[in-house]
Amino acid sequence: MATEQELSDFLKSVEKRAFKRSLYHVRNEEAALDIVQDSMLKLAEHYGDKPAAELPMLFQRILSNCTLDWFRRQKTRNALFSNMSDFESSADEGADFDLLENFAGADHGEHAESTEDLTRRAQIFHGIEAEIEELPPRQREAFLMRYWEEMDVAETAAAMGCSEGSVKTHCFRAIQTLSKALKAKGIEP
Repeated sequence: MATEQELSDFLKSVEKRAFKRSLYHVRNEEAALDIVQDSMLKLAEHYGDKPAAELPMLFQRILSNCTLDWFRRQKTRNALFSNMSDFESSADEGADFDLLENFAGADHGEHAESTEDLTRRAQIFHGIEAEIEELPPRQREAFLMRYWEEMDVAETAAAMGCSEGSVKTHCFRAIQTLSKALKAKGIEP
């Protein structure tokens, strides 16, 4: 059974990687922080009495489930509510609303990159993300753990509950699939 100190040390060791993983998925710092905190609390509350060796696998599964729960809540919220406050004028209530003015942004030439470069980069990034999302679940999970979270093969295998050979196979197939799909879209390294 894990002691309080072992549990605390484990949580300290994974907090940054877990935050980075969650941030990649949800693209919102506050939401990512909430997901990581909820995952840590659930691990401590429900599985704090498990052996220290089981904590990494349990935490990865809890983190994945909390992330999925967040997406489900967002989907439900977005389906039920339309948040029009983003389109409201920041001036007085009686003032005319200009959508283009609100979307013009506040950069005022502070960025050296052109809008075309920024748009192209955003499109490439979204293309890569879309292809990662299209991977089969096990390949995507192995790929993100290995290359985003920088976990080694043994850690990934333990977290996924499979052999190291399976992790290598999933990662190889994910890389091959991503490479072909991105080349087909004209995105080359």
